Amino acid sequence: MSIGILVSYIILGFTLAAPIGPVNSARLDKGIKNGFWHAWVVGAGSMIADGIFMLMVYLGMVQFLGIPIVQIFLWLFGGFVLIYSGFESIKNANTINLAYTRNKESLFRCFLTGFIMSITSPLSILFWLGIYGSVLAKTAQTNGTESLLIYSSMIFLGLTCWDIFVAALTSGFRKLLHIKSLITISIISGVSLILFGLYFGYQGMNALFG
Repeated sequence: MSIGILVSYIILGFTLAAPIGPVNSARLDKGIKNGFWHAWVVGAGSMIADGIFMLMVYLGMVQFLGIPIVQIFLWLFGGFVLIYSGFESIKNANTINLAYTRNKESLFRCFLTGFIMSITSPLSILFWLGIYGSVLAKTAQTNGTESLLIYSSMIFLGLTCWDIFVAALTSGFRKLLHIKSLITISIISGVSLILFGLYFGYQGMNALFG
């Protein structure tokens, strides 16, 4: 087991977390509004959900997620959470100031935001089934099952590195912005969350009545 292979799995985890989506939009919003720790715990909540998905794939429990009523619930509940979070972001945009306001929103609430967004997202489920499932299959085929836990840990380490990177970026970038920029970014983040939520809701309704 070479260092290069381990590093490649860390990079894989980093890049898996990088695409802009609901969780990353929430990270940016919380980080710019409240600072490093609020952005970090959103990602921490998301990573816990990712860890659950990884464990389910690892243990072969994915057939539970194939039940239609479970998928419908995840689409609709995930859509509700995203839309609610989006409207909250837009509604509170005018309350942003250039001083750090870490006490305005609890860290636990930010953690729940990241966790619920990920755990109720069918896109996350499909993502982990497709990407992580294929990684497990390839790793087992080429290196044997004894290496699966180590490589899985490297992927999770990559996710952690991305969370720290985004949290540091938003808290540092915040100092370079003026108040109008902060409000604009908060509104854009909110709109993106609402659009993701509407898409989730549409998919849920389509699955329910289609």
